[in-house]
This record gives sequence, structure tokens and C-alpha cells, in this order.
Amino acid sequence: MTRDELHPRVLAALPVFPLPDCVLLPRGLLPIHVFEPRYRELARDCLAGERVMAIARLRAGYEADYHGRPPVYPHIGIGRVIDSEEQKDGRFLIILGGIARADIVEELAPRRAYREVRARLLVDTVADPALLRAGRDQLVALCDHLAQLIEGGGALRDLVRAGQPGDCADAVAAAIARDPDERQDLLKCVCPQTR
Repeated sequence: MTRDELHPRVLAALPVFPLPDCVLLPRGLLPIHVFEPRYRELARDCLAGERVMAIARLRAGYEADYHGRPPVYPHIGIGRVIDSEEQKDGRFLIILGGIARADIVEELAPRRAYREVRARLLVDTVADPALLRAGRDQLVALCDHLAQLIEGGGALRDLVRAGQPGDCADAVAAAIARDPDERQDLLKCVCPQTR
């Protein structure tokens, strides 16, 4: 599934899995161990439906209201479940593939144990298409070199070569950016040249 295949009804009531210091970037992968009852419900509903959920990063101080609705950053990563395994005790092991970045328009009134939001997709804006193409070519060349130095580098090289310039920047960022603040900044950034 791509961002263009996200149905408006999914964005109108998007399930949200808030996590501390965790940011899902488009074209990235995120393994999740689901053990709390409310998120087990989210996982079951997600797997029975569109297999789409959002990851929202919890804001500092979330511990005071962890079991309620602690504050999250307004920029979220939307992912599709690409693999899942339910454990005998009801826990889930899930792998999400990042497909889009979005803003939370509003948090919906509670109707399930987990949180849902109405979301708006963020669309890339390009100031200078020629400069963007040149930057993509440089990034592809850098990834070709990097692919020779790291284990699994061939997969990164193929992923980077397959997409549009913004997809290329997202794939590289998802693979190498580790700092949660940096990842949050990359998530809200709609300029592929900047990413």
C-alpha cells in the first residue's frame, strides 16, 4: 500500500499507537511488541481491517498520564502491518512499514480502548525540481558507496533507487537517523531537499 492508496475513511478514524522516543518514517520499518490490553485491541482491529495504524511519539512528561491520553507530537507516521504474529498469551509481534507522514487534525472522542485521530496527509513541496533531481543523484551515489560498506547495503541501494526523490530521502533517513528528535524533525519536514 502507498500513501495514495490510503482511503479517506482510514484517515477519518486512524488508530494511534503512542510510543516514547519512537518515530516511524515513510519507507522505514518498525518492529513492535504489543502487550498492553488496549493495544492488543488495536492490533486485532487493525489486522481485521485495513492493516493501517499511526505511530505517535509521546511528549516529555507522558508518564504522569500514561494510562490515559498523554500528549503526543502532532506529526505522526502512518504504517501498514507487513507482518504479524499473535502469541499464545495474546501479545502480538508486528512489523510496520512506513507509508506516509501526517498531521493530527483532531483526536476523536473515545469509543475504543485505544486512541483514534482524524489525520491529514502531509504532501511534499518542491522549490526547485532541478536541484532536487541533482540532490537525488548525489544521494543515490552515496548509497551505492555505503552499500559496499554495510551489511544489507544492497537492499538500501535498491530501495533508494526505486523511488522518487522524496522517497529516496525517506529511505535513507529511516535507515540511518537514530536520534528521536532528529527523526521527529524529518517526519514533519515536507521538503525532500531538506530531508
